[in-house]
Amino acid sequence: MDKKGQITVELLLLISFALIAAIILANVIMDGNELNMAMASARNGAFEGISSNGLAIYPKESYDNYSKDPKKQTLLREKNIKILRIEQTVKGKDNFNRTRIQLRIYASSPNVKTKEERESVGDRINYNVRKSITHSFKTENITNKLFNPAFSNKYSFTTGNVVWV
Repeated sequence: MDKKGQITVELLLLISFALIAAIILANVIMDGNELNMAMASARNGAFEGISSNGLAIYPKESYDNYSKDPKKQTLLREKNIKILRIEQTVKGKDNFNRTRIQLRIYASSPNVKTKEERESVGDRINYNVRKSITHSFKTENITNKLFNPAFSNKYSFTTGNVVWV
């Protein structure tokens, strides 16, 4: 009779350890999933940025500024821009106890040559990256109009200058 009770206790211990391990594993997977979603959003935003830049589609205010500045008039023509990679660097914790991550986009284009052009195109790519992240996590209401920084539940994202290769 004692052996029947012993099997039940061992089974309960085994089930409880499996349950604790499953909860811990689920938490780790959820954190990784959030970061993967943010990086996918960043890629989508980067491609949206190069698409609008490549096709020379600008808001009226930007168009007017570019058409008045001789150094930026070439931005009003179509160009071929390619995203090479997006790197992430952990920068510690922010004031809200979120992990700060800086994204750096590497791009190339034979048509974007001057420093002014690269800064303008790079700023637009970075803007679209941050905007895409905030839209994915529905955090537009807790950031500024430039979406800097972009927030998810556990992370805050900033962008460094686009590196032109």
